[in-house]
Amino acid sequence: MKRIFLIGYMGAGKTTAGRELAKELGLEFVDLDHFIQARYQKSVGQIFADVGESEFRNIEMNILKEVGEFENIVISTGGGTPCFFDNMDYMNQTGTTVYLKASPEALSSRLNLCKEKRPLIKDKNEEELFLFVVESLEKREPFYSKAKIIFETEVLVTREDVKDYVQQLIKVL
Repeated sequence: MKRIFLIGYMGAGKTTAGRELAKELGLEFVDLDHFIQARYQKSVGQIFADVGESEFRNIEMNILKEVGEFENIVISTGGGTPCFFDNMDYMNQTGTTVYLKASPEALSSRLNLCKEKRPLIKDKNEEELFLFVVESLEKREPFYSKAKIIFETEVLVTREDVKDYVQQLIKVL
């Protein structure tokens, strides 16, 4: 029985690498945010707006614990998932946690390409985005660093990069 939790900041490649990792290992794949959106028939941004962050984090924790019971699965968590309640301890107890780590420069560069899809950053210019990423990472790093495996994903741009990273990750797992 395998259960792998991918954690890290938005733009770290959790969903992209997670899909490829699951395919290579013959496991199911679940993106936690997509699972929540399907369950509630609303985007994460809409849920945030409707019920606030505190209630969203409760929903997220409950869904994490539901999905965390699945077997033979790769789960891509939301960027903030490990930072609330006992989520990080729960994931470490029930599976293998992998922190997909990248520098603020790499993350802000990736996020700048798709920021209109992300409510928290869509109105930020390049400099504001970089500073936001630096500040957020500082707060989240103590949680992320509790992962069983810390895996650098600095250069994760092309499909080939993803395949290469996944092959390296499989060796570490």
